[in-house]
Amino acid sequence: MKSRFFFSLAFCLTFACSNAQQVNQLKNALPIGVFDSGTGGLTVLEAMLSLDAFNNTTGLPGADGKPDFNKEYFQYLADQANMPYGNYAAEHKTDLLKEHILKNMHYFLNTTTTKPSVKMIVLACNTATAYALTDIKSKLKEENINVPVLGVIDAGSKAALAYQAKNGAGTIGIFATAGTVASEGYPRTLQSMAKDKGLPILSVVSQGGAGLAESIDRDWSYFVDTLTKARKEYKGPSIKNLTYIIDTTLLSAYKFDKSNNKLLCEYDDKGSCLDMQLNDPSNYVRYHLVSLLEKMLQQNIKTPMNTLILGCTHYPYMKDTIAKVLTELYDYKKDNQYRYRNCITKRVQLIDPSVETAKEAYLALNANKLSNSTGVKANQFYITIPNTQLAEVKLQPDGWFTYDYKYGRKVGDNKDYVQFVPFDHKNISDASYARFQLVLPHAYAEIVKIVKN
Repeated sequence: MKSRFFFSLAFCLTFACSNAQQVNQLKNALPIGVFDSGTGGLTVLEAMLSLDAFNNTTGLPGADGKPDFNKEYFQYLADQANMPYGNYAAEHKTDLLKEHILKNMHYFLNTTTTKPSVKMIVLACNTATAYALTDIKSKLKEENINVPVLGVIDAGSKAALAYQAKNGAGTIGIFATAGTVASEGYPRTLQSMAKDKGLPILSVVSQGGAGLAESIDRDWSYFVDTLTKARKEYKGPSIKNLTYIIDTTLLSAYKFDKSNNKLLCEYDDKGSCLDMQLNDPSNYVRYHLVSLLEKMLQQNIKTPMNTLILGCTHYPYMKDTIAKVLTELYDYKKDNQYRYRNCITKRVQLIDPSVETAKEAYLALNANKLSNSTGVKANQFYITIPNTQLAEVKLQPDGWFTYDYKYGRKVGDNKDYVQFVPFDHKNISDASYARFQLVLPHAYAEIVKIVKN
């Protein structure tokens, strides 16, 4: 990686400004960058587009009937080619992950003929926040670039503690990518905040949701909706996966959806299922929530879980499913006994850090005097795709990097592994657009303005 990764030119050089006031006006007229490893970060953008938690005139808390960011516009970037980010820790490649993230920040801060630089960056990705937020801030300081950068972990932690302060202490569950869980970002932040507030040490339990974000973003190694049988390339939980093993004694707890090839089996000559493969986001939810509660039983955690942080911005897409499955598990009986009644409360509060992140972004915008007053421009949506001009690139049948190539690359090779292109109907599936329309109406309305059928 180049030693000076970011452009170090000040905004006045970029825009040939004549005085400080013009510099500020031009900088304030720039978009806000929102970044994620995939499309999960659109949940944060949705929260920002719909937020009405402040008075736009005074900047003080309190709704005024107007969207808080109604004078701002956004640049969204999904690093789809390099996702899932959650697997880099397991593959001992967190340095490579940081390199990818820093390259994406460079893209945000670069000005081209088709896009301006950004004035603020929101890391709408828990794994990126956990592993790279400090590095990004250090690099910006080194390059003398005054662009605020916010993450999502602090926001989610604050919301969880606020709920517990109002409703009573319970175990806080962290449902995140395997990489975010491995970073210990949430437990450290929660315990630090609790200490600052004079609270006792918290009861915290984490579950790495391997395959869930990937299946939501339709990663070929974890979910292919046209499959009719099991396959050797599958990377998710299974009977044979020693890291994420499907426990056949818990099949009645998992309650997997077997319809429409959402659960695939590898059969022997007698028709017995030798292995199971999950092939739908809802089944990943079921597997991981059961695994979380089984972990609580094994660790003899006495305090029931009353709060679950959705520590991946993809997971709010499955919020209704998560709530439904938790209710089912509360009522689940095995050997005529409630198996999980001592593990969870009847109602578990799901914490979506997106809204709290949007609030922090608004406050940061005002604190740094970056509010726009010169008119809103069109939002822009970009995604990374494999750079097929590199002869070494290895692709799956769906056109994305193979698993081995994705995680087999080396830090410091300084290669352009990806290309940055606008959203279209080739790099984003129609099924994903349908999900955006259903769950993210404000973000979807902005996307369709620039993505044509």
